Amino acid sequence: MSLDWVKEFPGKVTVSDPAGIILEMNDQAAEGYAAQGGRKLIGTNMLDCHPEPARTKVAELLATRQTNVYTIEKHGAKKWVYQAPWYENGEFRGLVEFVLPVPAEIPHFVRK
Repeated sequence: MSLDWVKEFPGKVTVSDPAGIILEMNDQAAEGYAAQGGRKLIGTNMLDCHPEPARTKVAELLATRQTNVYTIEKHGAKKWVYQAPWYENGEFRGLVEFVLPVPAEIPHFVRK
């Protein structure tokens, strides 16, 4: 698998297989998870990286193939987390997680 298009993307991107094994992570994810092992996490189960209740939620996402979207605040920085199933030729291949920084103030537009 190649994530060349997101290698230097300014947000964390982590990709797993259907069992939760981490297949790939971009530079931001490797740096952001350095304390947990960074790129050494590739090949390990993402469930082991999550404490409860997040571990149960990620297991549920893998089982149900649903999307989970929420925001967090850590060390004064707000982040948007988007966890969703990914598919190849219609076959469920695992989860992709995007963690993106969110500005304190963000414009919101209602389009018609």
